[in-house]
Amino acid sequence: MTAMIQLRSLSMNYGNFCALNDINLDIPSGVTGLLGPNGAGKSTLIKVLLGLIRVSSGNGKILGHPLGSMAKELRMQIGYMPEDDCFIHGLTGIESMQMAARLTSMGRIESLRRGHEILDFCGVRQERYRPVQTYSTGMRQKLRFALALVHDPKLLILDEPTTGLDPEEREAMLNRVRVLSHDFSISVLLCTHILPDVQAVCEHVLILSAGRVRIHGSMEDVCRVPSPQFQVHVATDGVGFERSLTELQVPVTGRKDNVLTISGFPAEYGDQIWQAANTPGQFVRSITPSANSLEKLFLEAVREGQHGNS
Repeated sequence: MTAMIQLRSLSMNYGNFCALNDINLDIPSGVTGLLGPNGAGKSTLIKVLLGLIRVSSGNGKILGHPLGSMAKELRMQIGYMPEDDCFIHGLTGIESMQMAARLTSMGRIESLRRGHEILDFCGVRQERYRPVQTYSTGMRQKLRFALALVHDPKLLILDEPTTGLDPEEREAMLNRVRVLSHDFSISVLLCTHILPDVQAVCEHVLILSAGRVRIHGSMEDVCRVPSPQFQVHVATDGVGFERSLTELQVPVTGRKDNVLTISGFPAEYGDQIWQAANTPGQFVRSITPSANSLEKLFLEAVREGQHGNS
């Protein structure tokens, strides 16, 4: 898979404070979740990618262009949705869109057409004719997202795109990210504190802590447990089922309510599991491979960063 971002030995210092420390990574095309606690270096990394600041050392490429060169041309290929408001008060939603499109050298009529097209995609209806300062938090999120898309970028950087959205609008926003990636081949870097959003739409994950890359890889690889395990979900008494499996010499390594974790592969213990399920009052709902939760991995990465700084 082609890397849209390549960073080599990249560091960024603010005086004596090291915001990014020897970053080496390749971020592939697709949707990548950028996670990390406050102060991890996420905002600095975004500024580096946008060409807004020069790194202290190291180098890299973004969309095939060297970092720090052709900044204007590169930003024409990147859409950025900031976390904070970036509107001009007094303009309506559609006027804001037209102005943003005009700044990318679109003609007056084409920029207006494009503005309406993207606002339709983002679910902005008649509100587009209202001044932006009258918008709710959710409407402002939609408009920021639309402004990032107006010039048809190859890479979209989203900073907390679902903050302040109700559950229905949050799912609609995530679905737009899916559509852009799958149907229009736009790569997305999704910076967020909301782990379920990353699990819902991201194919890859990058976790920063204390300026270093702690975890990086595909969601499947990152969440895979080191040794083979699987989970048996039972509908009735988990304690009784665990007792039956133990008597049949099945290595049960853990139980949480009615979910039992077994070391090994399902095929190795299939006969014993179904034998235990034949016990009166027992019923197996499902057998699934075990996986690390993204929350667990995130907390481990944060602790690693804190320990590294202590």
